[in-house]
Amino acid sequence: MTMDDVTPSQTRSGASPSSSSDEVAAPLLPKSQGDEVAAYDEFNGASFSGAVFNLSTTIIGAGIMALPATMKILGLVLGIVMIVVMAFLTDASIEFLLRFSRIKRSRSYGGLMGDSFGRPGKILLQVAVLVNNIGVLIVYMIIIGDVLAGKTEDGTHHHGVLEGWFGDHWWNGRAFVLLITTLGVFAPLACFKRIDSLRFTSALSVGLAVVFLVITAGISIMKLISGGVAMPRLLPDVSDLTSFWNLFTVVPVLVTAFICHYNVHSIQNELDDPSHHCDLLGCKLHP
Repeated sequence: MTMDDVTPSQTRSGASPSSSSDEVAAPLLPKSQGDEVAAYDEFNGASFSGAVFNLSTTIIGAGIMALPATMKILGLVLGIVMIVVMAFLTDASIEFLLRFSRIKRSRSYGGLMGDSFGRPGKILLQVAVLVNNIGVLIVYMIIIGDVLAGKTEDGTHHHGVLEGWFGDHWWNGRAFVLLITTLGVFAPLACFKRIDSLRFTSALSVGLAVVFLVITAGISIMKLISGGVAMPRLLPDVSDLTSFWNLFTVVPVLVTAFICHYNVHSIQNELDDPSHHCDLLGCKLHP
């Protein structure tokens, strides 16, 4: 798309400046860009610490629950190597994303895809983000239901936290617990206009993830010392074609565990000093 020069031409002799200015038609593109920038610049007071917690929560999501299964398939050595490689690939892809966003002056992920691939690319990206978010939300709902209300597997019922504390009642059943969680937790958090408003819940989420990591590591070390569990496999066990193809099942888990690209622009746009985005990425992806 090209934009013609809209500088008013020299007025003809005998024509008044007002009549000449009325004949000049200003293009719509600069006006729409200005409106878009103004919309994104409506709030620029987010702190660096809040941005760190929000980006951390985006990265440390449901994928952390699936990483043990990845380590079981790949082995301890290859699993750690793949996690580090995915961290660097995520860092590099976000750097490319922000670099071309500055060149195109795009203020959103969808806007950048629209400039690069046109409207079909923008729509495809939005559909992919929507499907990813719905899938992650379903995973969260399954985890919350299993932990709080328990689950029945192979005819055996595993009691949840609420059942263990208060016994079996109608109000701590799986359906009711998920309904209250959706209406009382998910819905209010989804109604915030700015992502910076989630900084406190993001900090709580990161803190709980650290507690989960410490408890899991402590239990694993105690079990290894006491001989309760066997030494973990260091390399993957590839004995047949089925086990070889099974290695590729870890790819979506690793990608989901580090995906945060759709929130990078929103977090950067709200920063009080947008130049901090490089420090933000370095802080989160290179601990």
